[in-house]
Amino acid sequence: MRPKVWRLLLGYEPPNSDRKEGVLRRKRGEYLDCISQYYDIPDSERSDDEVSMLRQIAVDCPRTVPDVPFFQQQQVQKSLERERWLLAWPRKSYSTTSLVLGHVSMYHCVPTGYWAIRHPASGYVQGINDLVTPFLVVFISEYLEGGIDDWSMSDLSSDKISNIEADCYWCLTKLLDGMQDHYTFAQPGIQRLVFKLKELVRRIDAAPEPVTQHIEDQGLEFLQFAFRWFNCLLIREIPFNLITRLWDTYLAEGDALPDFLVYIFASFLLTLMKNAFLAFLDMLVFPNCLHLLRLVRQAAGLGIPGVGNVPSTPSNSEMDSPGPRDGAFPGIYMA
Repeated sequence: MRPKVWRLLLGYEPPNSDRKEGVLRRKRGEYLDCISQYYDIPDSERSDDEVSMLRQIAVDCPRTVPDVPFFQQQQVQKSLERERWLLAWPRKSYSTTSLVLGHVSMYHCVPTGYWAIRHPASGYVQGINDLVTPFLVVFISEYLEGGIDDWSMSDLSSDKISNIEADCYWCLTKLLDGMQDHYTFAQPGIQRLVFKLKELVRRIDAAPEPVTQHIEDQGLEFLQFAFRWFNCLLIREIPFNLITRLWDTYLAEGDALPDFLVYIFASFLLTLMKNAFLAFLDMLVFPNCLHLLRLVRQAAGLGIPGVGNVPSTPSNSEMDSPGPRDGAFPGIYMA
């Protein structure tokens, strides 16, 4: 039931049952055509930017939900790579104007509604790789029984794998349509939502030691932890077996999802800070742990349960922690 409901909520599958088979067959065929024309080609036919992008995607694939063995299967990794490549291609150098004027002859080979063409300023952003995983799990469940720990992509025919990939790709593009400025240069949509989150927490937190004030006193910014929440929609923060239930709610919100996320994350933050402070600390990923250690020491001074003695100086390994990746905000390390 869930695969069908998700396709309906995202507008990918038509509510008219008479049209369902025809629409899905056409969209799945378009996906396969794009794979054969733009993915299954030698690197000699790609631009330098495209080769670089494909290598980055290949590097990111093994990082996708690394604690779930299913996603480390070779066939799963290949499916993820293909779907992400179509999100990133064509690069924004193919301007909307040139496409409309027909200056790029391959335009007519691209599926109608192709996301990268309709949103030329958007492209592949680190973290977007996580967003396809809930779709992959849900659509595979139509073909395999049992739980994700028992699944093997080798049990599926190539036709079924292609259908699953196509459904994942088209549903993800539908989801991204509602928050495209989250994945453009400097990701202004995420920055805007982080500001809303900070203001909301400031208004509703009436504790003697307000969370917002406590974070600011330590020289921290909401962007340093909330950026990843909005970028990956909490996929890296909560157990993966809970993700599909959370995404039921996400998809039911429709176009209101970005604002709805602000309220979810405000509740998430306040609950963690008051009831599971160490769990919250585990989610803060800094290139320099000095701020983190200062925050823990302050928590210990406040008498928060579960926070014990903390060394006053960081170890050598902590001082050598990696800096932010290319394209990330200062102070943010997208592990």
